[in-house]
Amino acid sequence: MVNMGVLVSGGGTNLQKILDAQQGGGIPNGAVRVVIASRGDAYALERAKKAGVEAFALCRKDYPDVESYSEALIDALKSRGVELVVLAGFLTITGENFVRAFENRIMNVHPALLPAFGGKGFYGLHVHEAVLERGCKLTGATVHFANEVCDGGPIILQKAVEVKEGDTPEALQRRVMEEAEWELLPRAISLFCEGKLEVAQGKVHIKD
Repeated sequence: MVNMGVLVSGGGTNLQKILDAQQGGGIPNGAVRVVIASRGDAYALERAKKAGVEAFALCRKDYPDVESYSEALIDALKSRGVELVVLAGFLTITGENFVRAFENRIMNVHPALLPAFGGKGFYGLHVHEAVLERGCKLTGATVHFANEVCDGGPIILQKAVEVKEGDTPEALQRRVMEEAEWELLPRAISLFCEGKLEVAQGKVHIKD
C-alpha cells in the first residue's frame, strides 16, 4: 500500500475526487495518509477530516524562507511514511530541496495541455483567461511529475477539452475540472500506486 500526502491551498475539489476514488476502489494500492494545507482556512482540511484523514496547516508565513518551509513539509511527510506527494491546488512555492526529497514522486495537475500555458503566473483562472485570449479551440489538463522547473516535469497523462463559443474563464475552468482534472488525477495516482509509471530520460512510460 502506497502512503500518499496531499498538499492543498483551497477548497479541495481535486482532493475530494481522490478521496472518492479511494473509497470506491479506484486506487486499490494507495491510501491518503495526510493532507497538509498552506492556509489554515482551506476548506480542503474539512474534507479530509470528514474522510477520517489526518489534516493540518503549515503556513509559509511562519517560516523565514522557502527552504525552511520546504524542510518542514519534508519532515511532516516523511515522518508519516509518505511515498507519493500529490499537489492538488497547492499554490505555495517550494524549494529544490523538496523536489530532491521526493524525486519523481511529486504529482501535480495543471489546467492546460502542457507545455502550453504553463510556468510562472499560469495558475487558476489566469490559465483559462490566457487560453480564451489566444483563441484556442482546445485546452485540457495535464498530470505531471513536478521538478525544479515550474510546470516543466515529465508528463504522465493529458486530456483535451473543447473550448466553446462564448466561454467565460469561469465556465471553461469548470469544464476542464469536470471533464479532465477530476478524471486524470485519480487515474495517474492509481498507475503510480500499481507500479506502472517509469521515468526515463525525462519521459514517463506507462507499463502494461
